[in-house]
Amino acid sequence: MAKISDFKAHLSSGGARTNQFQVDLSFPSFVTLGAIAGIQGRFLCKATSLPSSDITPMEVMYRGRPVNFAGERTFQPWTVTIYNETSFNIRNAMEQWSHGIQNLNTTQGLVAPRSYQVDMNVHQLDRNGAPVKSYTFNDAFPTSISAINLDYDTPQIEVFDVTFTYNYWTSNTAIGNGFGISTAVQIPGLGSQVIGF
Repeated sequence: MAKISDFKAHLSSGGARTNQFQVDLSFPSFVTLGAIAGIQGRFLCKATSLPSSDITPMEVMYRGRPVNFAGERTFQPWTVTIYNETSFNIRNAMEQWSHGIQNLNTTQGLVAPRSYQVDMNVHQLDRNGAPVKSYTFNDAFPTSISAINLDYDTPQIEVFDVTFTYNYWTSNTAIGNGFGISTAVQIPGLGSQVIGF
């Protein structure tokens, strides 16, 4: 019979919390506000997500029945919601980055991917602020900087979304031999056990 104490033992450290995270914004070297915007981003990124892992199935018909095989991996865009402050540092840095990719007045822009793509990071933190899981979005660049809505009837701090496209993500626990995952699990009756897979 399941017990509450068993459930609590398996919910390590009280569970991962949605409000405990940190985003590391990176910028190409041509973005002059990149350094200060990166520092501010650690505090002003209001919301984001840890990425999904998607493999599109490939269906093959065999004697009238569909048989599924693993197809290609796809990576969904990554969106960060950012608080705006009166210097507009992060928004200005994003606009400068976007302008470098394609000039606002012309169709000219940077050509070499290395000159406008960077790696971005998001970290799941524990209750003491230590990273427990990290993802890197490789070769990321902004494809959408959202509008900021203004309204006399709604006094609140402005927010805007930036959506990034990237080539692939990596995890600090999903590489190496096997899956490279090693975690401590509390097992009732056995105490803390380290499991690798």
